[in-house]
Amino acid sequence: MSERKGLVSFAGKPVTLTGTAVQVGDVAPDFTGTNQGLEPVALSQFKDKVVVIAIYPSIDTGVCQKQNRKFNEIASSMSDVAVLSVSLDLPFAQKRFCAAEGLDSIVTLSDYKEREFGNKYGFLIKELALLARGTVIIDKKGVIQWVEIVPEITSEPDYETALEKIKSLQ
Repeated sequence: MSERKGLVSFAGKPVTLTGTAVQVGDVAPDFTGTNQGLEPVALSQFKDKVVVIAIYPSIDTGVCQKQNRKFNEIASSMSDVAVLSVSLDLPFAQKRFCAAEGLDSIVTLSDYKEREFGNKYGFLIKELALLARGTVIIDKKGVIQWVEIVPEITSEPDYETALEKIKSLQ
């Protein structure tokens, strides 16, 4: 397992990302998260779709909430696109937020059990035991086409570039 320090900061202080950093052109590593019904859901279940993995630290922050609303909006407007919204939040918190906000087009997945996503994609923050904010876009063949790790965790991801990339892959 590798460590990368300084790629991401939290409140202006550099933090360390652990795990294997994925890159454009890599075959997307399969991983399993836990959905709102406490059932396992694997990336491989979304074969033959463009998959957007929207990664965020905690559903209980305003930026993370806005990110989930925005990706839900994107998911609801496109066919053959699956948006997996991944954090270390418990599935109960994800379910509560989505129900309160009426978000029904994203698939929320918790990485709380094994931190499999965080480790396989290199998004786990060592100092905080949270996931870094970012976006990974995978084409219908399972190849990673875009990776964004937001440099400052308290900032939003680049929605415009993500949307352009998604549209180019449909």
